Amino acid sequence: MSEAISTDAPTVARKPPNPFYRDLAFQVLAGVVLGVIVGDFAPSVGHHLQFLGDIFIHLIQMVVGLIIFCTVTHGIASVRDLGKVGRIAVRALVYFEVITTLALIIGLVVVNVFRPGAGMHIDPSSLHAASSAAPAKSEGFDDFLVSLVPTSAVQAFAEGDILQVLVFSVLFACGLASLGDRAQPVLDIVGGVQQTLFWIIRKVMRIAPFAAFGAIAFTVSKYGLGTLTSLGKLIGVFYLVVVLFFVLVLWPVSRYAGVSLFKLLRYFRAELFLVLGTSSSESVFPQLTSKLKQLGVDEPVVGLVLPTAYSFNHDGTCLYFATVSVFLAQATGTDLSWQGQVGLLLVLLLTSKGGAGVSGSAIAVLALTLSTTHRIPVSSVALVLGIHSILSAAFVFTNVAGNCVATLVVGKWENAIDRVRLDSELDAGYRAAA
Repeated sequence: MSEAISTDAPTVARKPPNPFYRDLAFQVLAGVVLGVIVGDFAPSVGHHLQFLGDIFIHLIQMVVGLIIFCTVTHGIASVRDLGKVGRIAVRALVYFEVITTLALIIGLVVVNVFRPGAGMHIDPSSLHAASSAAPAKSEGFDDFLVSLVPTSAVQAFAEGDILQVLVFSVLFACGLASLGDRAQPVLDIVGGVQQTLFWIIRKVMRIAPFAAFGAIAFTVSKYGLGTLTSLGKLIGVFYLVVVLFFVLVLWPVSRYAGVSLFKLLRYFRAELFLVLGTSSSESVFPQLTSKLKQLGVDEPVVGLVLPTAYSFNHDGTCLYFATVSVFLAQATGTDLSWQGQVGLLLVLLLTSKGGAGVSGSAIAVLALTLSTTHRIPVSSVALVLGIHSILSAAFVFTNVAGNCVATLVVGKWENAIDRVRLDSELDAGYRAAA
């Protein structure tokens, strides 16, 4: 038995520990701290450093569509069992809907208990920034369904529409799977392209600390540390909502999946620190894919669940929408009864789907949600523009953690996890971080 265990994780045992300063998580965290210092003490410098974060995000966006295509295509077509693919997809979507509903409920309850916007008496007619910062249009369910299907596969990749890329990838993969053994040459090419893209990502990740430094320096220089505290109560309430979601939802769900949430977070610490700095979940998609496979989750599960989660499992974003929407109603004196908030929850269940993982997209979706309700003034979104980066760091962090947990849960349901490898990897990652 001991020999079997040792052969399952030989690389973990032989891998020498790196010095702490070479750990990507430490480097990203150092970049964030330095960014705060530069943005506060030298705002004229920090104001011109946003390009570092923009370059990093653009480099990730350059390949993320192709990575999703390769991951989904290789994962589904390798199964050659479309019935299994359908079962995985249905289980994943049911899980996403249940968890995001719980997130919305937690957000609504906490913001009603603490009422961070009460007493602000904001006149929405005096706010104009939101109209230019986050244009929105009302979209019905039929429009949403139509938007899932690209008019051109090339256009879906060019525009970076994750849902449309996902739809095309699933159809292409199912077509390959129907060919049987004749699809193997194409699968070999897709696998080779996937490995090439991962090589690009590994090189791009070397500039992640600089990206976090530039993004944080710009944010602090533009809004200042003092202005961030003016809406400190909302920030505090939202971070409490996030903590409650981790404790009340992700922790027991992780236990159900047979993993320690704490060890899981430590294992993905570099990616989680990175999204804190960049507020972009797209920036870590390739690394999550690779690490989840390394944990022993079967490729078909990772290849289908994780990309789908990026479009349908926005746990943190749902917390943000619920909390901020009701806060804006409180701040502008909008009468929003419990019946109105239930209606808001139903709208959020729709509008929260398909949002991109790019920093700032939540503002546009929030404005879309408010315009759909016809109750809360859309112009009130300007109130949270100054602290959006602080809030987005928390909800993108939650999105990434929630997507990792979701993949493991579906893997458990499918009996598609190598438990020995999972425990060995998590233990090794935990010891290395301690």
